[in-house]
Amino acid sequence: MTGAVRLEPVDERNLEPLLSVAVAEAEPEDVMPPVDAPAGWSAARRDAFRGYHRASFAGLDGPTRTRMFAIVAGGEVVGMVRMRRCDEPGVVETGMWLGRSARGRGIGVAALRELMDAAAAAGMHAVVADTTRDNVGAVEVLRRCGAKLFVDGDRVRAEISLDATPPAL
Repeated sequence: MTGAVRLEPVDERNLEPLLSVAVAEAEPEDVMPPVDAPAGWSAARRDAFRGYHRASFAGLDGPTRTRMFAIVAGGEVVGMVRMRRCDEPGVVETGMWLGRSARGRGIGVAALRELMDAAAAAGMHAVVADTTRDNVGAVEVLRRCGAKLFVDGDRVRAEISLDATPPAL
């Protein structure tokens, strides 16, 4: 990996760079909820992407109970990681995506560790995630960050205690 990885709350300043990475290096279904719009990165889907992220500008205490962060590596926006407040007090759920060119470079692990620090600073005691067994990259990032993994068929649930020290890199 080249350059430090840091998280910046998604706002108007970095929303367009985030959208540019998504359009150039990801599929819409990998970076946002499904929308009724033409296939691919149509104008309607780009507007939906903006709206999806703007809805979370208020953070964990806002209506979506979600804080989204642009992942910045080497000074460039390369993806997004989020934390959403769960119904269980002190627990946030996370999800992440990286542009294709940022994958396999340790950025996901660094970003998740930064998110864990942000969650702990917000008073959380655990981070959880759900993915599939086929999402080998996500499973490896979660494992490398100290997650306990629970497999049920094709689904993988991860639980990370923020009270534990994550494994060394």
